[in-house]
Amino acid sequence: MNVLEDPAGLAELQKLGVRSVPVLSRGAKYTFGQSTKQIVEFLGLDEKSGPELSTDELAARVDKFMTAALELIPLMPDDRLDIHVPGRPRSYRTLGFHLFRVVQAFLDANDGVTLVQAMFREEPAPDASTADLVAYGTAIRQRFRDWWQAGDTAATRSLSTYYGPQSLHELMERTTWHCGQHVRQYMMLLEKEGASHHRPLVPSDFARLPMPQNVWDG
Repeated sequence: MNVLEDPAGLAELQKLGVRSVPVLSRGAKYTFGQSTKQIVEFLGLDEKSGPELSTDELAARVDKFMTAALELIPLMPDDRLDIHVPGRPRSYRTLGFHLFRVVQAFLDANDGVTLVQAMFREEPAPDASTADLVAYGTAIRQRFRDWWQAGDTAATRSLSTYYGPQSLHELMERTTWHCGQHVRQYMMLLEKEGASHHRPLVPSDFARLPMPQNVWDG
């Protein structure tokens, strides 16, 4: 259900004491829908879970997604940045910021900060321009590259998150597809606004990632 449009669904989440989505519930029990492994265990499925791509492959993908975003964001006219994306109270400006913010949150978790939901709710400055978004994204991409070259990138390293401890490998996969999904959305927004581009990402760039089927919810 889309709780943004379903008051009954929102009331059900509040009864469980849950303040964010995605979440799966069964009676009074629930699990956040952030980890494929946790979802499989919660549902009692006899299926293989966990990242299909190695951390090397994930690093290459997330770098490619950020690079594509840095190419796409300048194509959006500044006077369109206040428009909201389909079905969500999120502006084009915020989406352009958010797709890099998810990578920053991952990097912060690697620095020992517990990953919390509030990190994903942060907003850019209300007057942030496309140039400001590109400057921010460029800094995050460089920070990611520096970490990958010199940081502790052991796949089994445990990181602290609001939905429990996660291995670096698992959180890196989620960060990668999360970033990629939003770049996918930005490509569609540009097309909606009549801005042409050569589509720097193609279906093969999302292969073997647990991508949502749809570009937009619902």
